[in-house]
Order: sequence, then C-alpha cells, then structure tokens
Amino acid sequence: MKTKQPHALKMSILAGLAASLMLLIAAPGYAANVLNTVSVAEGPNESQVIKIVMQDPVETMPVSFTTSNPHRLVLDFANTSNSIGRVQEALNSGAIKNYQVVQAGDRTRVVFNLNTPSSHELRKDRNLVLIVLHSAPKQAGAPTPASAPARFAEVGKQREYGIRDVDFRRGKNGEGRIAISLTDPGVGIDIQQKGRTIQVDFLNTSLPTALQRRLDVADFATPTQLIETFEQGKNTRMVVTPKGKWDYSAHQTGNQFVMEVRSLDDPNLAKNEKPQYSGEKLTLNFQNVEVRSVLQVIADFTSLNIIASDTVTGNVTLRLKDVPWDQALDIILRAKGLDKRVSGSVIWVAPRDELAAKEKLELEAKKSIADLEALTTRSYRLNYLRADEAMAVLSGDSRSINANQEAATCSPSSTGIKADVAAGGSSGSSSTTSASGTTTSNKVNRVLSDRGGASHDLTTNTLVVTDTLERHTAIEEVLKNVDLPSKQVMIEARIVLADDTFSRDIGAKLGIRSNVTRGGTSGAISANQVDSNLLATGGTSTNPLNINLPANPASGTAGSIGFTILNAAANTLLSLELQALEADNRGKIVSNPRVVTTNLRPAVILQGTQIPYQTVASAGVSTTSFKDALLCLLVSPQVLNNDSIILNVEVTKDAQGVNTTAGPAINVKRVKTQVRINNGETAVLGGIFEQTLRNDTNKVPFLGDIPILGNLFKNTSKSDTKSEMLIFLTPRVLDDTLNNIR
Repeated sequence: MKTKQPHALKMSILAGLAASLMLLIAAPGYAANVLNTVSVAEGPNESQVIKIVMQDPVETMPVSFTTSNPHRLVLDFANTSNSIGRVQEALNSGAIKNYQVVQAGDRTRVVFNLNTPSSHELRKDRNLVLIVLHSAPKQAGAPTPASAPARFAEVGKQREYGIRDVDFRRGKNGEGRIAISLTDPGVGIDIQQKGRTIQVDFLNTSLPTALQRRLDVADFATPTQLIETFEQGKNTRMVVTPKGKWDYSAHQTGNQFVMEVRSLDDPNLAKNEKPQYSGEKLTLNFQNVEVRSVLQVIADFTSLNIIASDTVTGNVTLRLKDVPWDQALDIILRAKGLDKRVSGSVIWVAPRDELAAKEKLELEAKKSIADLEALTTRSYRLNYLRADEAMAVLSGDSRSINANQEAATCSPSSTGIKADVAAGGSSGSSSTTSASGTTTSNKVNRVLSDRGGASHDLTTNTLVVTDTLERHTAIEEVLKNVDLPSKQVMIEARIVLADDTFSRDIGAKLGIRSNVTRGGTSGAISANQVDSNLLATGGTSTNPLNINLPANPASGTAGSIGFTILNAAANTLLSLELQALEADNRGKIVSNPRVVTTNLRPAVILQGTQIPYQTVASAGVSTTSFKDALLCLLVSPQVLNNDSIILNVEVTKDAQGVNTTAGPAINVKRVKTQVRINNGETAVLGGIFEQTLRNDTNKVPFLGDIPILGNLFKNTSKSDTKSEMLIFLTPRVLDDTLNNIR
C-alpha cells in the first residue's frame, strides 16, 4: 500500500492538470484564433488594401468603427491573440498615416490613423480579412471630404432586399427625421452629399410602386424640403433636398434606418442652453454583435468606465454615421430595453426594470434608517426673517406669509390695515407654536421630515427645530438662503388733476316806460332829469324792463353796455342794456405722495379731509357724522432678480362734491392695477378724461328768431369744460449698504 500511494497521487495530479487544461481550452475567454501579420498594399483607383492574416479560418467578421476627429479606422477581433506582439508602424502613404496592433485580454485591436476621412469595405476569405480603404478625392472640383460615401454594409452580395415604408416626422428639436423600414437588416446603404442634396443608395433593394414618389415636406418647418425616392437599376435611390445651413446624421437599428437633418442657422438654437448630445462623433458598423462588446468599444473610445450588469445579454445590428458617442449609447440602450446611471466617470448599464427596482430598494432602505434615526434639537437665531415665517417655510405652509398682503385697502378705518401693521411690526410678546402638530396641505414642499417639528420665539426671533442630523443639514442650507435682508423700495407717485374751462354768455335787457313820475309828481321829463336811476324801479312802475334776458354766467359778473332814449314830449323812456361775458380758466392740482416699504409688504399712505354733516335720527336727535375725502396710495412691490419691480397699486383721489340732504357728495377717482417697471423708471398708470360741451339759448318766441334783431330778444350761453387725471409712478430700490437710492 505504501508503494502505491505515490503513484496514485501522481495520477490524480495529472488528471487534475488535464481537466484544468480542458476547462481552459473550453473557457469563453480562450483565444480561438491568432493574428499573424498585417500588411498594406496599393489597390485600384487610388485605394489601399489592408490584408490581415489569421492562423485559422475567420468565422465572424471583426467589429469595425471609424472616428472623425481624429480620423481613425478601428478593428476589434474577439477571442483572438496577437502573435506579433505590440506593433506600431508608420506608413504615411495614401490615406494611412500609421497603424498599431494591441492585445487586451482575449481581444486584439488594430487601429489605423488616417490622413483624410475614408470609407472602407470588409471582406473575408478563409483565414484572410481584407479591408479596402477608399480615401476622399482631392482633385479640383471634386466633392468635399464630408461628401465621401459612408457604406453601411458589405457589398458584393447578390441577394435581393426591399423597402417596406418611407416615413417623415418632425423631431422635438425641429430636425427632420426620415425613417425607412427595410425587409432585412443586412441591406447595403451608401450615403453621400451631392452639392446641396443628400443621396442615399440602398444596394440590391427594390421599391414598391406606391413608394416611388416625391414628398414635399416644407410645411413641417424643418430643414428638409423634398424627399424623392425612385429605383435606379437594381438599387433604390433617395434624394433629400434641405435648405439653409444644415448637417445630417444616420443610424440603423435592426430593420429601421433613420436619417436626421438638423438646421445650423436656426435662431432658436441659440436660445438652448446646450445641445442634447455633445459627445465626439463616430461611425460604427455592427453586424449581429454582442451588446457587451459594443459597450466595450464605446468605453475604449471615450475612456470611460462602463459597467454592464450580468443581465445585459443579446446581440445587436447597428450602423451609425457621424453620430455623437452619447447619442450612439442611447440608441443602443433603447434598442435593447436598457438604461444607464452616470456617477463621475463610471456608467452603470442594466435593464430599466432592474435599475428601477434597485433604486427603489435603496430609497426604502434610506427611509427605514431615517425612521429609526435619533432626533436632535437645534436653535437657529435669525437676523432678518421673522421666526414664524421661517417656520412656515420649513413646514411648507406659505398661507400665513401671504395672508397679510390680501388685507390692506385704502380706508383709514379698515381692519385690514390695522391687522397688517400689527403683523408686520415688531412684537414684544413671546409665542411658541409646534410645527409637528400642524397639518400642511402640501407635504412636497416640506423641509422637515415626517417626524420633525419646529417652534419659534418672536422675542428673540429664534427658531427651534427637532429633526434628524441629515435634515438639519438641509435646514441650515435653506435658512442660509432665506434669512437675507429684504430690499427696500421707495414708491413716488404724482397725481395730476388738470382742468380747462371756456364759457361765453350774451344777454339783453329792453324796457319802455311811459307817463313816468318822479317824486310823486307826474308831468313832462326834462333831459337833465334822466340818469342811471331811470333804470331802477320808481313811481308806480314796479318793473321798467319789458324784456329781461340778461347774461347768466356760472361765476363772476357779466360786463354790460346800456343805451337810453328819451322822448320828453311823449313822456316815454326807452332803455336797452346788452351784457356779455367770456371766461377762460385753466388750472392744475398736483399731489405727490411717497412711501417706503419692504419687498412683498404692502404700504398705505393717506391724506385728506373728514367732512362733517348733520343727521337726524327717528327720535329727532341730531348727530354729527363724517365723510372721508382722501388721497390714498396703496402699493405692494415685488423686486425681481433682474432688478425689475412688479407693483400692485391702488391710488384714490377723492374730493368734496355738491351738498345734498343726506350730506356732502364725494367725487371719487380711483385706479387699481398691477404693473412691471424697471428700477428708477416712470410709468403712467392711467388717466380719467372728461369733457362737457353745452350750448344753451333762451329767447322770446318769434321775436328771438328774427335775423340780427332777434339777438335783442334772447340770450346764449356756450361752455366747454375739460378735466383730466394722470397718475405717474416711479419705484426706486434703496441700497442697504449706502442707505441711498440706487
């Protein structure tokens, strides 16, 4: 037994080594092929042929992609080792500047640095991989490098393909999206810019008769104007005609080929903060390649760390032309139902449901910890913000802050003003209110946790908060941003009352007296006895005027001119008096109230007269009452971040009117509005314009209608009264540091 033990041990070790070797050979990471040589030769039509010799026949084509800045062609050989070691060789011939071969794990990468943008074709022949490289033409009159054709698939296949549908949509950023549904993902597609058009050729592809058409899509307001689709021999050609300055990109996912045409001179693009995708552009061509391999290619291109979950599986066929790498990553994730989370330079990729479930578990774990965490009480002394208002901010209830602004009004006896002054002024009393017992209508805005609470003391303006340490950090940040000095605003108003009055009055008095007596004696009248007293009442005649239509001005005394004709023989006296008045009155009353208030706080300034009047009760008791005739300015300013000011304004200008049996009437003029003004500017809020035109005539019937002489038997009055009220408002923000106006 002792002589057999070493032999048995040796046999078991050999068996274990053999099994390990078999597992190593069968492992997925084992290199199934070997790259032996890389060579470059000149091809026809100024092309270059790259020949890569493998040790064994090539079963799958390598993953290839190109970059545009710098111009590179990259080939990735999976499960392939590099027998020639790390190689870097400079050529500087044709389109190839140099190339290098690098092995990482079980993957070998060949990178060609190019002088100009180029298109390529991949072919395989037993153990050979051939790449035909076509550089952009450089001769005069040739297309620009950007117009070099981009080939989306291998050429040389004779199998027939087809197009199922051609659709056009406007993208959310104003780009034109052309979507082509293919019968097979292996359709060869060439894209080339031809002058001001984009030409897309679908190789060996037929087009149904219903889709051979010319689409006018100018009404979609995109850079794309026309889309023409027609058969060209064995191929199908699409010609897209854009307008203005534009750029395009194309990608294919499965059977869906999409080309987007974006505008470069749209003025609305300047308003966007940043483009949706800003990564470096690249061109990719994946034919039924594993998703994990595609993610590895993007990770190598961006030098980011992309971690894929174990549940990320499956293959993808993807072709991209000049697409930003972050957009390419989103296209891949959408195609396979995946999503990503970014943390610094690490991108975690997993199925959407898996990421959502993991985030939900993390949030539930944090909530459980928060429910068990001990509470801490801290005091916060506030400098500018009232403690009760700060408590309302933390509890998410802003109704108490806005309640005062709704109560103010232009009335000296208003309880709203008294309540506002009491709430806005400093209170010497101390109060304590619990926030934890308050039910708020909107818990989304609540800074405190569900277990947290707050109370306040107005005497020391202190806020006392009980909550977790994590919430205290958030509370400190919030209070630091809200406990700031409020801006002071001075509002200056000018209320102008202007009137312009014009009036004209013309009248006449005509009297005839006969058998005039003077001093009780009748008889003839001598000329020297006629004086101005003859127009007065005397003797037996009580009214010497037969026609009395004098001027009747609203104010003042009309000027007059009189004539007296005396017939002494007939004892007859004829008197005529003409009166006329023309008045032109202009006046202006200016009121200039000013008031200073804090941001978002209403302020009222009143000036006026209380007019007394007598009232008699039912018992016959007489009492004295008062009516207000006030000038009032009520304003509530809101200073915006751009130094503009929103004003809620009410201006009242009352004046005493006519006296009535119920007391004096009050003429009310009032403006109430909201306006936005820049700091220091003046705005005209509004005005009241009144004009009264009157033309009155009093006359003797029939006699007053006689031309010219009819003026002796009538009086006329014309008046034109204009009055206007204008309100000018100028807000100025006060500088707190210098205590003056900015």
